[in-house]
Amino acid sequence: MITAGMVKELRDITGAGMMECKKALQEVDGDKEKAINLLREKGLAKAAKRAGRTASQGIVDSYIHMGGKVGVLVEVNCETDFVARNEEFRAFVKDICLQVAATNPAYLNKDDVPQEDLEKEKEILRKQALNEGKPEKIVEKIVAGRIEKFYQENCLIEQAFVKDPDLSIQQLLTEKIAKIGENILIRRFARFEMGESLGTDPETE
Repeated sequence: MITAGMVKELRDITGAGMMECKKALQEVDGDKEKAINLLREKGLAKAAKRAGRTASQGIVDSYIHMGGKVGVLVEVNCETDFVARNEEFRAFVKDICLQVAATNPAYLNKDDVPQEDLEKEKEILRKQALNEGKPEKIVEKIVAGRIEKFYQENCLIEQAFVKDPDLSIQQLLTEKIAKIGENILIRRFARFEMGESLGTDPETE
């Protein structure tokens, strides 16, 4: 049986994503050393190291949906102009545009959620839990679990990928970093919809 502790330990060693670590352990029946080697062979163990490198190149791409009713702009950075022209990199950027159009995330990642907004959400969730009759001693645990769901629904990086819900956008990003061999950074996005206020500036990491 593959436990959460085994997955976390492998992630700490390799820097690969949780899902990749779990899949690797399942493939080798829980053998940690074999799982490490498997991740290295796939290049996923190196992705975390690449994440610290400067990404100052890239592209800004757009996507228009529903006959011009929804428009999206996304900036994704990479390390070199060569990769910025790479078809796979550009397809990834297009997928991010599609994701933003389809799911309308409010934030780029967890760090972008203002503390004030987070505290308001926690207070609402506390009241919900109490109104549902949950014992007060476990309310904070329930709130913590629901906050994770809030992140998954509202933060682009935490969302399930619309083309493959088994993957989060973070996992998809990690896979692309491993495959392309450069650090890739989703820098910011903006989504516009006819009939709505244009809102605030694009989210920035």
